[in-house]
Amino acid sequence: MLKFTCCNEVRRFSEAAQAKTLRGVVRGYERECLRVDGQGQLAHTPHPPALGAKLTHPWITTDYAEALLEFITPPSSEPGYPIDFLTDIHRFSAQQLQGEFLWAGSMPCRIGPDASIAIADYGRSNEARFKMAYREGLGLRYGRAMQTIAGAHYNWSLPEAFWDTLRDCCGGEGDQQQFISNRYFGLIRNFLRFGWLIPYLFGASPALCKSFLQGHPSDLVELAPGTLHGPYATSLRMSDLGYQNHAQDKLSISFNSLAGYCEALEAAIRTPDPYYGELGVREGDRWLQLSDSVLQLEAEFYAPMRPKRIAPDGMRPAKALKTRGVQYIEMRLFDLNPFIDIGITPEQGLFADVLLLMCLFRDSPPISSREQGENDENKQRVVNRGRQPNLQLLVHNREQPLRALAHELFDDMQPFADMLDAAYQSQRYKAALTMLRQRIDQPDLTPSAQVIEAIKQHGGYFDFAFAMSQAHTQSLQASSLPSATQTKFQSSVAESLLALQRVEAAPGVAFEDFVAGYFA
Repeated sequence: MLKFTCCNEVRRFSEAAQAKTLRGVVRGYERECLRVDGQGQLAHTPHPPALGAKLTHPWITTDYAEALLEFITPPSSEPGYPIDFLTDIHRFSAQQLQGEFLWAGSMPCRIGPDASIAIADYGRSNEARFKMAYREGLGLRYGRAMQTIAGAHYNWSLPEAFWDTLRDCCGGEGDQQQFISNRYFGLIRNFLRFGWLIPYLFGASPALCKSFLQGHPSDLVELAPGTLHGPYATSLRMSDLGYQNHAQDKLSISFNSLAGYCEALEAAIRTPDPYYGELGVREGDRWLQLSDSVLQLEAEFYAPMRPKRIAPDGMRPAKALKTRGVQYIEMRLFDLNPFIDIGITPEQGLFADVLLLMCLFRDSPPISSREQGENDENKQRVVNRGRQPNLQLLVHNREQPLRALAHELFDDMQPFADMLDAAYQSQRYKAALTMLRQRIDQPDLTPSAQVIEAIKQHGGYFDFAFAMSQAHTQSLQASSLPSATQTKFQSSVAESLLALQRVEAAPGVAFEDFVAGYFA
């Protein structure tokens, strides 16, 4: 039975006049993908100049590795805009590649030893060197192979008119920004409870190239020569083998309050770790990592969802959050769908909108250490064994069938699908839930199951993913952009290159002083 923080809230926003405030929801995507060469191997070429300067381009950059592209859509309240813009970015970018392809899967192509994976080079400025030193540190701490994994993040925020109506309806403690931050943190806590639905429904990384393990043992089994898989896995990307950080397991960073979250992050970036100290921070002029603290930066803290605030120049993220409150949330659980040229399907955003609204309106008590362990265990069960028949999850220390729990959550989400359909005068949200609900009782309909079948048909993960990469890239290259869109992207490239020149020409302090100033 769904428990609401205030029953009047759901009734109020179910009315057409109030539901319209949801038309101001702002969304955006960040999508990572590797560049690979003509043989499907990790590209060793620099970031293509035709894509602009990755330090200063607003939409096209790189994440960790030089070959790991990252595409960013501007925030928009138009529901279809993020997908449309992301499609344009892919078309433009693919058309700038010379004999290279955009890798289709979340798990990487065949990769060599860590030393062969180049980190991103952002230039000569202090800002560039700072980003590079941070990435050197990630490689030193966790290995560079982990940094070749790709995924998609969904950024989401609610408009001021919504918050005004919500507070008028049921009230809340503190000033307006405190009220907003408290409700976002309640949303995040519920997402930690119920976010396992995302990898079950959309996980698409049940297998990987054996080369990814770099010789380390695992419990995965061979599916084809050179390919390992979890027979019922949904998202190895989000498993212990993927984008996780076990050195952070003992970090006590909770989401029970904004103040506690920020204070814990601050402590982590200022608390030395003996092991990282042994690794060293510098060798002469070369920076091995930004610091020997538990976290180099707040961004190093891996979580399924993070509260975010765009910080003014020079202000660290934790301080911006603490002093200015939560501006939006970043949901980080989407795998890339290798069957789709942009890696993301429209129903993913529709489902996320509904799930996030349910998490916002639902009661959200503080998460105890016991419950956090339960939430972590449920996520691991789903990413490793989500399609296993009769899989059980934990609810208050009791085993409950995943399928029954998933159906109950879909029932609880229905009012919010209706709410969004009322806002947009559509049936898209209801239709998306109806379609996705079939995957609960028919796991063969999930992307992870379809990936396993496609791997079998192609004879291995590499062959499947490379075939998809070639097909998608060639299709994107063959799809011409409208002239105005083409001009817009070409202008953005030129502007980013000029901006980089200005950054590098500006006088600056010694890099050691720049780093010290950041942490001051």
